[in-house]
Amino acid sequence: MLILASQSPRRRELLGKITQDFIVRPTGCDEHFACPEPRDHVLELARRKARAALEQCTPGENDAIVAADTIVFLDGAILEKPASEAEARAMLTRLSGREHTVCTGVAVAFRGEVRAFCQETGV
Repeated sequence: MLILASQSPRRRELLGKITQDFIVRPTGCDEHFACPEPRDHVLELARRKARAALEQCTPGENDAIVAADTIVFLDGAILEKPASEAEARAMLTRLSGREHTVCTGVAVAFRGEVRAFCQETGV
């Protein structure tokens, strides 16, 4: 069984395009972490989420946990998740026409081992 350690509707949708054989178990993991490098930031948070999921459930021998974190990096700073629709619009306006980086870290836990990778895109 595949366990998605996320409450993100978008991640659920994306994983659902690959398989329907998964369950969703958000971890409630503390996502407050400051790191100046976008790659290190998302890798650390993805690993934290995967480890938290490992602690919260006992996966079977062939179960895998997938956790991820995505950030937008602009002018040397991480843009936090918008708390409202108004903040989301303001963020999109701020990003519009400007070069920025979107960085996603993905961690997979399988048989107690956590491995992670990162994808970074300049927009």
